[in-house]
Amino acid sequence: MTDQSEQHPVTGLDDVVHQRVRLGILTVAHQARRVEFSFLRTALGLTALGLTAGNLSQHLAVLEKAGLVDIEKGYEGKRARTWLSLTPAGDRALQDEVTQLKRLIHQIKQGRPAPES
Repeated sequence: MTDQSEQHPVTGLDDVVHQRVRLGILTVAHQARRVEFSFLRTALGLTALGLTAGNLSQHLAVLEKAGLVDIEKGYEGKRARTWLSLTPAGDRALQDEVTQLKRLIHQIKQGRPAPES
């Protein structure tokens, strides 16, 4: 097995975390202790992207199955609500993703080798 420092940074990206909506979910959840579903949908601008509440629910299910978020369903008054919070594993996964993205950016900023003539 090759040393991680020798691997291309893209190999360290996590497909579960790296997907745009899921990365956004983890980022918003990282910034708050507990996030309500409709706030999350608005904060991520999902309506403008054409994503439905059902699409968001599917992304949350993927993250929950991976152990990255906890989902809590309940009521606020008579209205059903869904809240999510980042798990310690979710926090680590987000931090790992950011580290890999920084490595990728660093590699890009270092430039490419000059083309051979």
